[in-house]
Amino acid sequence: MLGLLAKKVGMTQVFNDEGNLVPVTVMRIDPNIVIAQKDKDKDGYNAVLLGVDDMKKSRVTKPYGGQFAENIAPKKTIKEFRDFEKEVAVGDSLGVELFEGCRYVDVSGVSKGKGFQGVMKRWGFSGGRHTHGSKFHREPGSTGQSTYPGRTFKNVKLPGRMGREKVTVLSLRVIKIDQEKQVIMVHGAVPGINKGVVVVRAAVKK
Repeated sequence: MLGLLAKKVGMTQVFNDEGNLVPVTVMRIDPNIVIAQKDKDKDGYNAVLLGVDDMKKSRVTKPYGGQFAENIAPKKTIKEFRDFEKEVAVGDSLGVELFEGCRYVDVSGVSKGKGFQGVMKRWGFSGGRHTHGSKFHREPGSTGQSTYPGRTFKNVKLPGRMGREKVTVLSLRVIKIDQEKQVIMVHGAVPGINKGVVVVRAAVKK
């Protein structure tokens, strides 16, 4: 599986090869440094550990810094990619050229947090009548039983915290790859806030 850590920049629009204006999400790929490698004989599986963004020396604890080689600065964000399809060595720097020739990608990230929300926004409930005197507009309605067992069952759709969950969007079409600016542009929405870290990998279903 080919994959890299990227930062969501935002959205724009570009002309594709057919001359049509296409909305795209732009992701910048900073140098992904190979921190460590795992092999099946020693660790039970094959994997590559990548990291981005250098940390301040004053912020690095000894246990955290111990996983980095002497010539590699400790990184803020690290991610393990299993069964990496490219031969790499510790200390190598990977960029957007890794996706050259890739037509579709999957993107994983943490969605935007929306705080505590009611059932209409969180679950799409239609709510009650808006007529005068109804007194039932945005409430969730009945949630339990008056007799046995006299409680609300688990997994009932109720108000609560919405967003800030890991979300994966599959099979986003790659519109353009700019190696000079180290950005990849895809057709579709990418989870998370601007400047948020996302994981971009080659599509598993394409």
